[in-house]
Amino acid sequence: MSKSSSHANEPLVINESNLSRAWATVFLHIVDRSGSEISPLVLSLSGFDPEGRLSETTSVRDALDQVLTRKCKISVENVAHTIFPERLWRIAGRDRARLFQLYKGVYPRYVAMNRRANGRGLYFERLTMFRDDVPCDGNQLEWILSQFKSRSGIRDSMFQAAVFDPARDHIKAARVGFPCLQHVSFVPTGDGLVMNAFYATQYVFDKAYGNYLGLAQLGAFMAGEMGLLLARLNVTVGVAKLDGISKSDMSLLPLVAAARAALSAPSIVPTQPAGALVAAGAPS
Repeated sequence: MSKSSSHANEPLVINESNLSRAWATVFLHIVDRSGSEISPLVLSLSGFDPEGRLSETTSVRDALDQVLTRKCKISVENVAHTIFPERLWRIAGRDRARLFQLYKGVYPRYVAMNRRANGRGLYFERLTMFRDDVPCDGNQLEWILSQFKSRSGIRDSMFQAAVFDPARDHIKAARVGFPCLQHVSFVPTGDGLVMNAFYATQYVFDKAYGNYLGLAQLGAFMAGEMGLLLARLNVTVGVAKLDGISKSDMSLLPLVAAARAALSAPSIVPTQPAGALVAAGAPS
């Protein structure tokens, strides 16, 4: 976004209990208006089941994945994997020490598979292998969990993890694909765990759906390890952009139709849980 095109707008606030409807609301807000971005965006998701999964509308996700494949983009599942490796979590038998060990072992392979996209890091890598001078050898998630279980009365500000690292990420490149997600925090409440995430920028077509899915999976993991239910996920985005495709691209028509149908349908629609297995993907 150029400096001359920015505006001090009121935030668009979306409160949903269906991941697909939430993404469709963001997508259609851009499609149906002039311009190609929302600034700022606040999206809040609730209604997670006891396993930390959120309902999805199959037709929306399938239509999006079809267009992403056609445009040689990363699938929803692969984007989610960069934030939380759900498949490795299942392979680890829901043992977090084993999960962290497995991820550390396969991370070099993820980079080698797509060095251009993954060479600067992946989100779960930053959360669990940030730097050697960080407690728990850079594993911020383990630090949070260890402190949560160590004693009562812990300050909420302790339960936060950084992705953006000024030492590595303040560079002069005109466009950097990673990291878009800057920071996450976790707030234990009487209703369960609330997770917050902040994006400086987010790519609505390329990555946003997978971002929401991956964050929900990360929140479910942290909630489970804390002995809590996942109550809410809040995502704040400085600038949400429809990037990587034009609104006039005819290949978007089936996706637009699926999104409109999902939003016009009653709240109870054919759904699938947001807990699909994923493979290695690209950041942001």
